[in-house]
Amino acid sequence: MLKVLIVILAFILLLLQYRLWFGEGGVSELRQTERLIEQQQSENRRLEQRNNVLEAEVVELQQGMETLEERARNDLGMIKEGEQFYLTPEN
Repeated sequence: MLKVLIVILAFILLLLQYRLWFGEGGVSELRQTERLIEQQQSENRRLEQRNNVLEAEVVELQQGMETLEERARNDLGMIKEGEQFYLTPEN
């Protein structure tokens, strides 16, 4: 009787161990999920760096256009379409 109980308990223990290591939500699935998370974080860092470079380029282009427009207005007397230009003589 005791031997049968030990065999049944051992079988239940093995079944639970199998589910822990190989079943749904087990250790192997956890490790796979952790690898996927690491890969995604690496990809996110790479994309964040690329976005920062692109953002810096956009800011530079925006400021560059403003600087270019300001210089064209002051040095060359250029105006935008629809604007009126008044020239005042300097003494």
